[in-house]
Amino acid sequence: MNFKRIYLSSPTMTGAEQEYIKEAFETNWVAPLGQNVNEFEKELAYYVGVPFAVALTSGTAAMHMAIKALGINRGDIVFCSSLTFAASCNPIIYEGGIPVFIDSEEDSWNMDPAALRKAFAKYPNVKAVIVVNLYGTPAKLDEIAAICREHGVPLIEDAAESLGATYRGRQTGTFGKFGVFSFNGNKIITTSGGGMLVSEDRAMIEKVRFWATQAREKELHYEHKEIGYNYRMSNIVAGIGRGQLKSLNDFIQRKKQIYNTYKDVFKDIDYVSMNPVPEDCKPNYWLSCITIKESCKVKPYDIIKALEKENIESRPVWKPMHLQPVYRECDFISMVDDPLGISGRIFSRGLCLPSDIKMTKEDMDRIIYIVKEMLEVG
Repeated sequence: MNFKRIYLSSPTMTGAEQEYIKEAFETNWVAPLGQNVNEFEKELAYYVGVPFAVALTSGTAAMHMAIKALGINRGDIVFCSSLTFAASCNPIIYEGGIPVFIDSEEDSWNMDPAALRKAFAKYPNVKAVIVVNLYGTPAKLDEIAAICREHGVPLIEDAAESLGATYRGRQTGTFGKFGVFSFNGNKIITTSGGGMLVSEDRAMIEKVRFWATQAREKELHYEHKEIGYNYRMSNIVAGIGRGQLKSLNDFIQRKKQIYNTYKDVFKDIDYVSMNPVPEDCKPNYWLSCITIKESCKVKPYDIIKALEKENIESRPVWKPMHLQPVYRECDFISMVDDPLGISGRIFSRGLCLPSDIKMTKEDMDRIIYIVKEMLEVG
């Protein structure tokens, strides 16, 4: 039997997007900028509770602009979570900075505050800290923000995966000088591609808006005094985002149901653990992940291959940045005496299970049957 493809996390269109796309076509605002862009910025800023936002072509562009706005220059050190996607740290290199990677802690898989303190002791002259909320689960944001304040260093919160998640009742993306969001095709809401930078600093956001529009001065002719970028979101893309934002809370509830279904099924298998959810936060449950103890004969890639054989997409946990060949010369700060660190251990034992909002009960039953059948070998 040829089963339909089950994706890890594919876009879920609701129909509300068409209203805004239609408006863009009818007004002929299909190029960058327009009413949808302006309103999407306002609506997302209102949702997360910050006053200012700028819509950009990607989360990576948003991260780049945040780093540039903080004045990161050649040779400047920036601390960054190691267990993340490369887009969290690549923009440091764009501006000539030097990443120093901080290990995870077991409680959330996110940046370990103790390792961050250790990093500050080793590198007192740091220009910024980038903390990532992995798979939709907030880091220990209060503690990390407090450490940054102690050292007078700005915090960038990479909330690309955590839109809608809260930490102690406060939306992620709002704990640092800048918050970065992504609307890539696999995120909890999508614009097909796109990102948003948010901040309480109006002047900074306006400067980013200027840079992202090719740094064009207010002249009739094209006048440039600074280097700019073609980073502004299109009006059609923003229309998709406005429609998607209406369903964000519903999407979070569905993602939570998926996570809890897996958690309930695997609770009695002592060598399997779900990605942790600390008590003081409410994740958006973007991706449901498991780790398998090293004592089990079955490895994550065995399960990934077994699922793929049945036309089901799954994926390894992010490979930490300190283990990536391109960053092999960068320092790594950990609280464990192991070159892998906690983050490397999670990578070696972890996989992301299908977490698509459109999955049916029958789809999940298929996934669970295959995974449990593999695990019983262990």
